Amino acid sequence: MEIKNTVNGLPENAYKELKEGEVYIPIMDPKKNYPEVTPWSVLWGLFMAVLFSAAAAYSGLKIGQVMEAAIPIAILAVGLSAATKRKNALGENVIIQSIGASSGVVVAGAIFTIPALYILNLPVSFFQIFLASLFGGFLGILFLIPFRKYFVKDMHGKFPFPEATATTEILVAGEKGGKQAGVLVVSGLIGGVFDFIISSFGWWAEVISTRIFHYGEILADNAKLVFKINALTMVLGLGYIVGLKFAIIICAGSFLSWFVLIPLFNEIGQGLASPLGATATKLISEMNAEEIFRNYVRHIGIGGIAMAGIIGVLRSSRIIRDAVTLAWNEIFHKKSSESNEIPRTQLDIKITFNILLLLFTAILIFVFFAGGVVFNMWHAFVGLLIVLIIAFLFTTVSATAIAIVGTNPVSGMTLMTLILSSVILVQIGLSGTSGMVSALIIGGVVCTALSMAGGFITDLKIGYWLGSTPRKQERWKFLGTLISAATVGFVILILNETYGFVGKGSLVAPQANAMAAVIQPLMSDIPAPWMLYLVGAVIALLVTWLKISPLAFALGMYIPLDLNTPLLIGGLIAHWAKTRSKDEKLNNARFSRGTLIASGFIAGGALFGVISALLRFAGFNWMNVEWAETHGAELLALVMFTFVLLYMMWDTMRAKVED
Repeated sequence: MEIKNTVNGLPENAYKELKEGEVYIPIMDPKKNYPEVTPWSVLWGLFMAVLFSAAAAYSGLKIGQVMEAAIPIAILAVGLSAATKRKNALGENVIIQSIGASSGVVVAGAIFTIPALYILNLPVSFFQIFLASLFGGFLGILFLIPFRKYFVKDMHGKFPFPEATATTEILVAGEKGGKQAGVLVVSGLIGGVFDFIISSFGWWAEVISTRIFHYGEILADNAKLVFKINALTMVLGLGYIVGLKFAIIICAGSFLSWFVLIPLFNEIGQGLASPLGATATKLISEMNAEEIFRNYVRHIGIGGIAMAGIIGVLRSSRIIRDAVTLAWNEIFHKKSSESNEIPRTQLDIKITFNILLLLFTAILIFVFFAGGVVFNMWHAFVGLLIVLIIAFLFTTVSATAIAIVGTNPVSGMTLMTLILSSVILVQIGLSGTSGMVSALIIGGVVCTALSMAGGFITDLKIGYWLGSTPRKQERWKFLGTLISAATVGFVILILNETYGFVGKGSLVAPQANAMAAVIQPLMSDIPAPWMLYLVGAVIALLVTWLKISPLAFALGMYIPLDLNTPLLIGGLIAHWAKTRSKDEKLNNARFSRGTLIASGFIAGGALFGVISALLRFAGFNWMNVEWAETHGAELLALVMFTFVLLYMMWDTMRAKVED
């Protein structure tokens, strides 16, 4: 059964699970060829990779937030093709976005770990940064390709893919124009300006908490009970696309952390006369809720994510087996006559070529470790094994996290990588300065691999919805990664020379500081919080037993409360839009319009976030920090956020069946 009628330009079954015999047909017909890889798309893609690598590195190190590059790049690609009146530019725009989006994911992998070398005053060179980012990016691509079909085709309609949805809507609206483009532009401007005011001026607070009320302050001080919500429209838009089902699971994990575990630690801490844990410097009784979360509860979330990764690998064993079987047959048996019948939209890089590239990359990593990091063959081999095993195990976790909530918990998984690699390296005799350098470089490779796996599954899902050729996306992603890795290496060196990472006026680099704080005691034989990791692992097993997504739940436990609660509000609005009327067609039209509005919020927030970061880089800082941190700013944020919610609900209800 084929469905061709469209809503917002996409087939109406684009976001739904397919029924028995139902086939998804993308906008670009699988039986036809379209312009995809052209000098135009490749050159603009590489330009975007350089531009956004520099911008994302600065924003990530300065304010701790790596800007999402995929959405702004998609907007610019659409604008360029419209300005030059290019016809059939959809396939080209997908390639521009795919190559350019390498920037954000490579940056995330590099800046979460590499600056820790500067913070700890350890030796570091351009080639260490460049090669760690490059090889990590290559591993992420190569490990993900065998899972592409499972995530983007077999799981059609089962994962929301919020960022991919927003980017796809932008590309489709740009190609189709009309009312859909208008809705996207208006919501993008509203969301972008709203978020820009928060991030650049601080006219109202970004986070609203129950501390603005008298009794809320008492509960926060005495019982460490606090409820928080992020006012950014970008996060609200993510919640709408994530949907109510996953939003509830994510928030359930978050509520367990903030309303059960944090008060529990607080109660236990009242009777303690010394700091609990090897790395703690304060008494629990002196900590606020946020400090208890960072020092204790977040580690439980990391344990949950690690166990969810193991569960994901076990559940993916059939897919892994099928990939291995396919590779075996392709290498040792003659090609099947059916191979010529594979549609263009399902063509991947040949599995034999993928395996050969993986082996070649592994050899290069070994040479890099032996000749440029540890200077010891045995230590280099152990480092290689750590990288390959952990990157492989967590690839499906990264892809699933992006597919569910649009957020990749790379910092948590990298933290776990650092802990495991540090323990192993100490056991084989590598500790002290050389041990810290080795663990951080290993962490950088793994972090970039996982970041790339999560980001690339977004690109491939966009291509699946629109009808691109995955083989072309996969091939040219390597070039985007190469350019992004080189750019990031230069940018980190320049930023270190300009601002530095230690001392007054230095770059914040919060994730790198966290990595530095964790690795120093580990290399000095101070134990990691293994019991907290174990508790998280057990919780993940229990929710799996209850048939609840362990990764979504663990993500909720790990990600701060204020970033999870808007997901629930967005999910509730999506559910409301889909069930408001008894007319199913009207409900579908309303939900589709809401998806456009949510995509506009995400796109506007991302694009104006780039502008805000660039203005700060140029020295324009109008942020009223003193006011933004007051209860008055929070109350104003509550009022303004309510207006945004009302606008979203009103505009969603304006949809008509004929739209």
